[in-house]
Amino acid sequence: MDYKKYGKEYYLPPEPCYDWVKKDCVDHAPTWCSVDLRDGNQALIIPMSLEEKIRYFKTLVQVGFKEIEVGFPAASETEYEFCRRLIEDNLIPDDVTIQVLMQARPHIIRKTFEAIKGAKRAIVHVYNSTSVAQREQVFKKSKEEVKQIAVDGAKMLKDLAHESDADLTFEYSPESFTGTEPEYALEVCNAVIDVWEPTPDHKVIINCPVTVEMSMPHVYACQIEYMNKHLNRRDSVVLSLHPHNDRGTGIADTELGLLAGADRVEGTLFGNGERTGNIDLITVAMNMYVLGIDPKLDFSNLPEIRAVYEDVTRMKVYDREPYSGDLVFAAFSGSHQDAIAKGFAHHKKHPEHWNVPYLLIDPADIGRHYDRDVIRINSQSGKSGIGFVLQQYYGYDLPKQFRQEFGYYIKDISDHRHAELMPHEIKDIFDHDFNNLKSPLFVSDYHFIRNNNEYHAYLNVTFKDQQYDITGKGNGRLDAVANALRHFLKIDYDIEDYSEHALSIGSTSKACAYIQMTDEDGEHRFGVGVDDDIILASIYALVSAINRYYREGKGEK
Repeated sequence: MDYKKYGKEYYLPPEPCYDWVKKDCVDHAPTWCSVDLRDGNQALIIPMSLEEKIRYFKTLVQVGFKEIEVGFPAASETEYEFCRRLIEDNLIPDDVTIQVLMQARPHIIRKTFEAIKGAKRAIVHVYNSTSVAQREQVFKKSKEEVKQIAVDGAKMLKDLAHESDADLTFEYSPESFTGTEPEYALEVCNAVIDVWEPTPDHKVIINCPVTVEMSMPHVYACQIEYMNKHLNRRDSVVLSLHPHNDRGTGIADTELGLLAGADRVEGTLFGNGERTGNIDLITVAMNMYVLGIDPKLDFSNLPEIRAVYEDVTRMKVYDREPYSGDLVFAAFSGSHQDAIAKGFAHHKKHPEHWNVPYLLIDPADIGRHYDRDVIRINSQSGKSGIGFVLQQYYGYDLPKQFRQEFGYYIKDISDHRHAELMPHEIKDIFDHDFNNLKSPLFVSDYHFIRNNNEYHAYLNVTFKDQQYDITGKGNGRLDAVANALRHFLKIDYDIEDYSEHALSIGSTSKACAYIQMTDEDGEHRFGVGVDDDIILASIYALVSAINRYYREGKGEK
């Protein structure tokens, strides 16, 4: 690795441009333009078919995009046919404007205008590269010659627009803007603006792409601020961004560029694009949303959008992709789970403002599920997270000490399996090892007789496949049952703790009881009982604790 062959390939503006630093956030949504169907599509190993592009176009419309780049019609027959299909089949909603891309070359411009014939409205986007590297190595042209390419292309668009019935918006990009001297990029853009002569009622778009990300994001912000301050007819120009992600800071480029005065953003869903991709419009939009700003895009069904994207592009969304990845809300750590569980409890009491620890947004807002997406259980998890799963999804509110014991119990199982445990697996373990256990002991029938302040319990029990009728007395029903079982089983134990609560399961409500039993050796174990009758639920809880005692190899009859 020879670092000495590299150096700065970007250029700072000729004057200080740091007004953007004074702002702390983007305070309104920009105009969004999806370029998935062209810029994203050209980066796919297998480009989308015509039908796949139509399906994706409809998805973009549902999300709320009002500007959608549909292709480079002169680049291929599929691109051309897709554009024609949208127009001829009347698939473009009245409030959506399609965008078509073209190089500043006469035959390509003519082919593009043929492709949009019959459209009600369209953005015609012309570009040519202006960077030092492209001028010197690719085109071998001077600054004046490169500027003339842009001017000639702008003139041709203006001339052809007079022959079109569509309401057209012009867009120009100095491609590889980030490798261009800002003052020269400005000179070229102003020359194009002077040709088009926009007005506040009929604006043009000047797009400054991060074709290759070459600098830290604040440099791009300074470049955009310079353009924002010096573009001709600024009130008639929409200043647009189109960042790529070569250095991994495309989102920051976008956000700082908006602080610097940009009005519009081009990008793709999930960041698909050449090399390391375009910016992920979902991330940029949701970053506004979490600050209480309406992004004007609807990602409330994000899992469905992702499913369409993965199907038509044959790409996969990375597990840690912000907002949309499988694991972005997942908490495995015990301390994190504890904070989230307490945060959820707090939010239920104060639902007007979201401020749950570790969760930037409410996952439900974008169609995510708490049971699959938030509290995830493995050997790193804690008692709060495991208890949260049982409470949130199955209604079990475990006593504090039981919650801790069950947490360690589950962690040990996960550790030995070397696997994450899903909520239903945790529930299965809970039911199999703690809840309504019926072997080796089972109470099949019971009744009580009260004599003053004393209760007499009459039980029919099955123990190790043999039936017995037993009796006991105590100062309460549960005490009488406990004494009957002590005498019958010839074991010494105490009930250290007892609690109960209503357990809602679907449309029915049952009683749930928890018992902590301590044996003659001072060891404790929990049992759980669930039944329509709270008395029977309590008996089942005690029997479950006793059965766990026997399952652990203790006690002899």
